Amino acid sequence: MMDATKLEELKQFIEQCKSNPSILADPSLSFFHDYLESLGAKLPACAHKHDDSKSKSYVVEESDEEMEKEESQGEPEVEEEEEEIIESDVELEGETVEPDNDPPQKMGDPSVEVTEESRDASQEAKAKAMEAISEGKLEEAIEHLTEAISLNPTSAIMYATRATVYIKMKRPNAAIRDANAALEINLDSAKGYKSRGMARAMLGQWEDAAKDLHLASKLDYDEEISAVLKKVEPNAHRIEEHRRKYERLHKEREDRKAERERQRRRAKAQAEYEKAKKQEQSSSSRKPGGMPSGFPGGFPGGMPGGMPGGMPGGMPGGMPGGMPGGMPGGMPGGMPGGFPGAMPGGMPGNVDFSKILNDPELMAAFSDPEIMAALQDVMKNPANLAKHQGNPKVAPIIAKMMGKFAGPK
Repeated sequence: MMDATKLEELKQFIEQCKSNPSILADPSLSFFHDYLESLGAKLPACAHKHDDSKSKSYVVEESDEEMEKEESQGEPEVEEEEEEIIESDVELEGETVEPDNDPPQKMGDPSVEVTEESRDASQEAKAKAMEAISEGKLEEAIEHLTEAISLNPTSAIMYATRATVYIKMKRPNAAIRDANAALEINLDSAKGYKSRGMARAMLGQWEDAAKDLHLASKLDYDEEISAVLKKVEPNAHRIEEHRRKYERLHKEREDRKAERERQRRRAKAQAEYEKAKKQEQSSSSRKPGGMPSGFPGGFPGGMPGGMPGGMPGGMPGGMPGGMPGGMPGGMPGGMPGGFPGAMPGGMPGNVDFSKILNDPELMAAFSDPEIMAALQDVMKNPANLAKHQGNPKVAPIIAKMMGKFAGPK
């Protein structure tokens, strides 16, 4: 069975490895490092070997240049922008006409007072127009209807009738102007919607034409509206499907773009986090304190003989090199202020350092930056002990250490 003292030493060493894995990067511990990996252990990056030029302590201190290089490597590559979506032409059926760009036709003056006589005269002019239409005299019919509109500018039917003549003349824009005038007077003018729908179909405005013709059919259905709708609706449906298709494609493209941007921001945030984490590790590795590297200068001459008997199967002779550098000159002159166990003349040479290493409270205290800073302050100048005696966190540790140094009572 293993000696209890050696087991305790091994336990303390493992605790040190947990608190500072970079210990395992020491070349003299390569056997232990390899043994852990042979068991399938996953060791942190700081536990692997590095060139001496990179670090003077067990913790790897990466240069800013290397960190910037790693950061640039970690950034995601900028993906090329997707090609613009080029819409294809819609295959449509049906004939259209060139838009008429003639000056606007004469319209009625809505401020004119309409009398019974003017209404009768307007109806007579309309009758002449209808006769001219039957004879194919469309220009003459336009003149008669224009007169009828002037006599009664409040009649929606006069405008709608003239609009139908413009359709026959293949002047769709003029027809749309008259149809709009008719609908301004009477919003429920079936003839106004019908003539405007037919004129829009002539211009290839299939969706708007379908809407007008459906409204006209609801107000006053006739066979002519149905016949025109059969030509207009297929084109209106193709255009609607085409638009929906490309709206979907554009939306999918924008969604992919937004997702790439989210991934880019996420990757950037992750890279910044990793960089900050490495900088923090690098910064903490430069702070004095803790074991190894522990006390400034270490204990005198290292730990004589290392851990007694060494660790079974490894670390013969104690921690490699002891705690380098030694604590120069002990604590000369003792610690003033009457601190119990003060040792005038320096630290005695017969101190059993295993008492310190085997004390869990002291080992835990050595990893506390505040306590280590206080110990270093006292070691540099023992006279500074007085200013730390009032610190409830530091004073008990110093007292306990002095008790270990004082030896058995």
